[in-house]
Amino acid sequence: MLKLYNSLTRKTEVFTPLTPFQVGMYTCGPTVYQYAHIGNFRAYATADLLVRTLKFHNYQVHFVMNITDVGHLVSDEDTGEDKLEKSARREGKTAWEIAKFYTDAFLKDYDALHLTRPETLAKATDHIQEQIELIKRLEDKGLTYVIADGVYFDTSKLADYGKVSTLDQIKEGARVEINEEKRNPRDFALWKFSPKDAGKRDMEWESPWGLGFPGWHIECSAMSMKYLGETFDIHTGGVDHISVHHTNEIAQSEGATGKQFVKYWIHTSFMLVEGQKMSKSLGNTYTLSDLKQNGFNPVHLRYLYLQTHYRQEMNFTWESLEAAKNAVDRLQNIISSWKKATQTSHEANHKYDEKFKEALSDDLNTPQALAVMWEMLRTDISQVEKLATLLRMDDVLGLGVRFLLQHSKRNLEPIPEVVQSLVTERNKAREEKDYTRSDMLRIEIKKLGYEIFDTSEGVSIKKI
Repeated sequence: MLKLYNSLTRKTEVFTPLTPFQVGMYTCGPTVYQYAHIGNFRAYATADLLVRTLKFHNYQVHFVMNITDVGHLVSDEDTGEDKLEKSARREGKTAWEIAKFYTDAFLKDYDALHLTRPETLAKATDHIQEQIELIKRLEDKGLTYVIADGVYFDTSKLADYGKVSTLDQIKEGARVEINEEKRNPRDFALWKFSPKDAGKRDMEWESPWGLGFPGWHIECSAMSMKYLGETFDIHTGGVDHISVHHTNEIAQSEGATGKQFVKYWIHTSFMLVEGQKMSKSLGNTYTLSDLKQNGFNPVHLRYLYLQTHYRQEMNFTWESLEAAKNAVDRLQNIISSWKKATQTSHEANHKYDEKFKEALSDDLNTPQALAVMWEMLRTDISQVEKLATLLRMDDVLGLGVRFLLQHSKRNLEPIPEVVQSLVTERNKAREEKDYTRSDMLRIEIKKLGYEIFDTSEGVSIKKI
């Protein structure tokens, strides 16, 4: 049985979908005004892991993700400038050009991390009418009011507002000035009016309430319910969304329908960098491009994500990324040593397949799943069986084992005799515990264009 921690009930529960073996899942996607950083991608990696795990458990998954290309203001309290408009002014482009550029950049990085593409990728600007219709439903139920800058949801009309968080987490005035026109500090914008003194916006639409644009929260409710129904199985995102965005999604969705919005809420914890919060002022909001410039590839980051449980705070360091890189290299070297590794028709080993599934079923316990993988690789089962088992595991882990296999085979050209001789000499030095000579021989081997690795499977040689 697959068990997941549900942020709504604050406990781990056996997952039971609304429809047997069919799952509707929605993930909060990016606001496309800048490059996504490695902290952002941790939450998307969790969503991908969940989709892969559900499929591993034989569920059919309709996976939906939004692209926020309008309406996300610089403050969570519905004040300040739209992030897309602000980025457009900074870069000398239109908001539409900014949205396209950063959407394309996001999807390129998304694919590089081997993340599962959603069946439905929904842009807020493509669903303006759906958002207007949802606001009208709320208006008809007496849950809205209009003030100078827009249409707002009246949270006092909903008895269980804030049930996915605690109300003391939903505070106003921490980062922005208070809007004195709001009836309640926690009320939030559904539709914002275009500022009359700021010139024409790039993105604005006519509505029953006047010219303007949708608030940030309404898009997720309108689009998720359009594609998954008024009640669906799973909603994921980062823990930073709980107290405001997801709280407001629940309020407006359930206020409109009178039904439970989502059964299971899955949230990914924060990522620190060298023990500090990620921020532009500290210069530590690293992107995949930054990692590549330092000699790493996206698979190394993916492995690093898997080493920490998604509900645990993660601390990124360059040393930990280097260790993840070494683990991926080690995996490739093991595959390189398998002479029969192209024979992939064998069934997976039942014992390790079940142990792996058991780890995943325990609220996506990827550190344990990785431990099972390495345990399997150390056993004395055949190379063919190991590969079949590893490929099945990689359907969830997403490390690109098939690519590693192909890459390894390309490197399996005959090793020159002089290199083989040096390797034999180095092995003898290691047996005699002459590690100084062993290191010197490793350097000589490297000068000849080969790198040597010591693995639990023995010595592996790779052409540089």
